[in-house]
Amino acid sequence: MKYVKLLPNVLTIIRFIFIPFIIIALSLENYISALVLFTLSSFSDVLDGYIARKYNAITDFGKLMDPLADKLTQLSTLITLYIKRIIPIWIVLILIAKELVLISGASFLYGKQLVVSSKWYGKLSTVLLYIAVVSSLIINIFDISVHFDVYIYGVTIVLAICALFGYIDYFYKRGYLPKKEDLKKNSTTIETKKKK
Repeated sequence: MKYVKLLPNVLTIIRFIFIPFIIIALSLENYISALVLFTLSSFSDVLDGYIARKYNAITDFGKLMDPLADKLTQLSTLITLYIKRIIPIWIVLILIAKELVLISGASFLYGKQLVVSSKWYGKLSTVLLYIAVVSSLIINIFDISVHFDVYIYGVTIVLAICALFGYIDYFYKRGYLPKKEDLKKNSTTIETKKKK
């Protein structure tokens, strides 16, 4: 049982190891290998989450590093797909901007001893992004002329932005983010001190 509880973190580390191999496969235009590696990485993400919940093996390391492994896998894959001219730049830029905001917020909250765990809307966005990337690879493997993957990316981006606002609202309501009243009080206090 002790080793089972370590398995989620081991799987997370393995996902980090997968990243350079996915990039290399894409760079060499070996899209079948890239598809297999990307799918294995995504499957290991689902598996480690399942094991962590079932055996009560959720750790602060897992809460922090698991989403980081996801983000690095996703963004490195998307950037490589853009470099290979498989997807347009706007998809990459919007998703990178969204992730930078989330990472900045998570770092701020982690500094307050609060570890941020994934919510359902974030997970759904991740699933859609996986489907979009797989679609891009399948289109190139089978040389499909219709680029239906762009529409999936579009839906993913809309949901990702909704997820971002969902996280902001979640932490705002729980008092982790400053409210308007607090900001006004602080500005009033600063102005009073300046007058003195």
